[in-house]
Amino acid sequence: MLARLLFTTAALTPLLDNKLPGAVCALTVGGPPIGDAMAKDDRVRLLSFTGSTQVGRQVALKVQERFGRPLLELGGNNAILVDEDADLDMLVRAALFACVGTAGQRCTTTRRIIAHHKVYDQVLSRLKNAYSQVRLGDPLHPSTLCGPLHTERAVEEFLEAVAEATKSGGVIECGGKRVPGAGYFVEPTIVTGLPHNAPVVHRETFAPIVYLLKCDSLDQAIAWNNEVEQGLSSSLFTNNLGNLFKWLGPKGSDCGIVNVNIPTSGAEIGGAFGGEKHTGGGRESGSDSWKQYMRRSTCTINYTKELPLAQGIKFQ
Repeated sequence: MLARLLFTTAALTPLLDNKLPGAVCALTVGGPPIGDAMAKDDRVRLLSFTGSTQVGRQVALKVQERFGRPLLELGGNNAILVDEDADLDMLVRAALFACVGTAGQRCTTTRRIIAHHKVYDQVLSRLKNAYSQVRLGDPLHPSTLCGPLHTERAVEEFLEAVAEATKSGGVIECGGKRVPGAGYFVEPTIVTGLPHNAPVVHRETFAPIVYLLKCDSLDQAIAWNNEVEQGLSSSLFTNNLGNLFKWLGPKGSDCGIVNVNIPTSGAEIGGAFGGEKHTGGGRESGSDSWKQYMRRSTCTINYTKELPLAQGIKFQ
């Protein structure tokens, strides 16, 4: 199916008068064959892809094989770090939004919370209390925080992750089940008791499931934040200026988005959006995102009668 964005006659006429196509934006809806054709077509000089790391790798190989330019914004295994002096009221509100909002189906959804051992128990208790008040339902209703997952397969992947976490020694503190009835609804879930490097913790599950980890220090928390394959979004909650700048500096987060005292999701439109490592390295939005879509040329004009040559070469 091919759908086109419609404009009124008043808006469309100036475009046609200036020999511009009437269809400013075209939307082609289809399965893998559509994407495969675009990735292989030499006429598509740049292909911007947003999706999973697995599919993004396939897209990048096909585009680069013909020396096209891929712009990739892929998955994320995003973490919130909780310092020992963090404002826990602010932290819980931020974590609830970032873990549960959009039913955990944002690339910037918080998948891991790494809490200092001095505040770990408080974080867990407060999160469980907040989760118990989450309203599930119609995502278009103003009071709904968590809507349905997008497909039956997404529900299956959620349940598989819960089962794997339990088998690996994890404790389901709340949630972990499918909601009975129509639709693809699942319970927002908190899992504790798993090691930081458990395979299920390192794998992005596109659902409202978060792994709560206990750390001994900020350095350890940063190391755990950085050890996953993706590097999209990250956040530290702290009131310590020294720790703040360590987090933002070269020995801090290795993600493309590095926040302090705000959640991992809800990106600012004025900032460059994207990540490192298996997140793809691409950037959208931000003040210079348009440069990604430009061809860069180095231009030199000689206005003199002389002929300057490289390396100072001169003809006698």
